[in-house]
Amino acid sequence: MSQHSLSPLSSLFRRKSIAADVGDAGLKRVLGPLSLVALGVGCTIGAGLFSLTGVAAGNNAGPAVTLAYLVAAIACGFAGLCYSELAGMIPIAGSAYSYAYVTMGELVAWIIGWDLVLEYAVGAATVSVSWSGYINSLLAGWGIHLPARLVASPFETVHLPDGTLTTGVANLPAAFILMAVSALLIRGTSESAKVNAVIVTIKLLVIAAFIAFGISYIETANYHPFIPPNTGTFGQFGLSGIMRAAGTVFFAYVGFDALSTAAQETRNPKRDMPIGILGSLAICTLVYVSFSLVLTGIVNYRAMAFDPAPVATAVDRTHIAWLQVAIKLGILCGFTSVLLVLLLGQSRVFFAMARDGLLPSLFSRTHPRFGTPWLSNLFFMVLTSLLAAFLPIAELGHMTSIGTLLAFIIVCVGVLVLRKQAPEAERRFRVPGGPVFPILGVVSCLGMMVSLDGLTWVRLLVWLVIGLGVYFGYGRRHSRLGKA
Repeated sequence: MSQHSLSPLSSLFRRKSIAADVGDAGLKRVLGPLSLVALGVGCTIGAGLFSLTGVAAGNNAGPAVTLAYLVAAIACGFAGLCYSELAGMIPIAGSAYSYAYVTMGELVAWIIGWDLVLEYAVGAATVSVSWSGYINSLLAGWGIHLPARLVASPFETVHLPDGTLTTGVANLPAAFILMAVSALLIRGTSESAKVNAVIVTIKLLVIAAFIAFGISYIETANYHPFIPPNTGTFGQFGLSGIMRAAGTVFFAYVGFDALSTAAQETRNPKRDMPIGILGSLAICTLVYVSFSLVLTGIVNYRAMAFDPAPVATAVDRTHIAWLQVAIKLGILCGFTSVLLVLLLGQSRVFFAMARDGLLPSLFSRTHPRFGTPWLSNLFFMVLTSLLAAFLPIAELGHMTSIGTLLAFIIVCVGVLVLRKQAPEAERRFRVPGGPVFPILGVVSCLGMMVSLDGLTWVRLLVWLVIGLGVYFGYGRRHSRLGKA
């Protein structure tokens, strides 16, 4: 159907065919199933585990934060099955954005793509600030002290060695790690995957050591009550607290969403993407449940509400000096691998949107030697570095959870839509149970979205309104599908 025969309203929902853009896009197919599992684990186990476990336990769920991880994992399992089916059918870069373009049309695809920009970019900037805090702590333990004003944003108060109170200048370590990871990604996906595999191995060994050595320091009294009674406020303990904690720690499961953006760099995406997605989800769930159970057994959940580093507190109680250093190194490895996959996913979503004409074409150019979307990488290197260096973005980190949940809902709905639109299309992997699991995925993710606080919803809506302005001002007029 030509663009001129479409009404203005129906043109907003024009869809791409399943076969569109599956061919050569200039990206090198270098990833196998083990690399994909490592990428998924690399992005998933990191900021969420080390930063959010204590927050969710102390403020929302108590020791039942373990159940919150299971609730989130179940919802992720439903969504992961749906991602696996769509990644096999539509093995192109762009993740939920590309799936939405095929199933629900251009406007919905733009909304989810714009949502993913926020999810990945703000998530990467937030994680880099945490990375900066831990590297500063590790170096201080070795007698190396970085200038206080150069590890904080201008909006943060810092204490100088002479006791003076002043404000920061820029968080340079946070900007440095973002630049370093971006440079690695520009160098090549294969090289990035190899570095990530080493980091993930170190990280898992450190977590295993924490669990193994921490078990003997568990005080069973810390598990009582396992589900603290609700305080009378929604989300503060009780069953509602578990649901809010699940929504909070959902940020910890962002990995396989970012993983699916690499479908066009996978050697056999129809076979390998389901292995990567479901394999990494299974490993991460086992790690999260075990880690949170040990952590809440060592440190009482009431103390975690006021402790910015409960993992460090727990390790200190073991009095094992080498483990204290190893945990900090493991946390740094965790944050680094999360940054790598978030920035990988971000650049691939931008790459896909630019190829469709919704963003300037320069973002779809690949490096002639490395075969990576290097201009997208450079753009987000600058953007995220500036955010991390100069803005107090910790609060915006909550946006990543609601953004991920929205993406998961779109993907689950997309599976149902394609079952109607293209029932005969090849499905190398098919979600079992007919429509049951996709519907359960929508319901469970929507339940966690509703449990999040109102301010998070306001931020999401404001960001989407800005995005609609960009779409109607540029994207709709330059859409490649609209010009076809």
